[in-house]
Amino acid sequence: MGSSTMLHLPSGPTGVIAKLHPTVMFNICDSYIRRNDQQERVIGTLLGAVSTDGIVEIRNSYAVPHNESSDQVAVDIDYHRSMFELHQRVNPKEVIIGWYSTSSGVSGSDALIQDFYAREVTNPVHLTIDTMFSDETTSIKAYVSTSLTLGERQLAAQFHEIQLDLRLLEAERIGFDLLKKTMVEKLPSDLEGLEQSIGRLQNMIEVVFRYTDDVVVSAILISVGM
Repeated sequence: MGSSTMLHLPSGPTGVIAKLHPTVMFNICDSYIRRNDQQERVIGTLLGAVSTDGIVEIRNSYAVPHNESSDQVAVDIDYHRSMFELHQRVNPKEVIIGWYSTSSGVSGSDALIQDFYAREVTNPVHLTIDTMFSDETTSIKAYVSTSLTLGERQLAAQFHEIQLDLRLLEAERIGFDLLKKTMVEKLPSDLEGLEQSIGRLQNMIEVVFRYTDDVVVSAILISVGM
């Protein structure tokens, strides 16, 4: 018999679990509001850590400039790496764990971006956020990818949705509801309207921080028996 080439199929959904910090969601929506009018979506880098039990914790993010068309995409690699170096100076424990896009799901060019981040980190997580929040249960998703290969040649990347945990405290839930209301409204076309939207987002984050401070103070008082 002649020689044959083995077609390797992806193994299917994995057991990877990702945990999303609420601040990351606010940051991503803020970057979407600030985007250029010509941009349909925003992409960026996800930072965080992987725990000893394999859970991916998404703690931080920053937007990365890019250009894309129907058949190609260009990511500003120099900007991405400069931003990562700055973040490392502030918090060296946060590493690159994947990337995000403001879209309702996986698109055709995502395999190219996933390939780039796969050179930055093993098994990168791809987070998508539908900024219209049409359905709260499906507006935020996370994926990992596996490769479809023919022999030693990689044909394509196949994305698999993974479990994503987003736990909100009461104040964070209020902020999330306000965020959804802001995003589903018609986006402002002038600078004044843009500043108002950003101001609302900042107020949400301040509410979360105040609530967190109150919880910490209460915990301290209880620990000292006051």
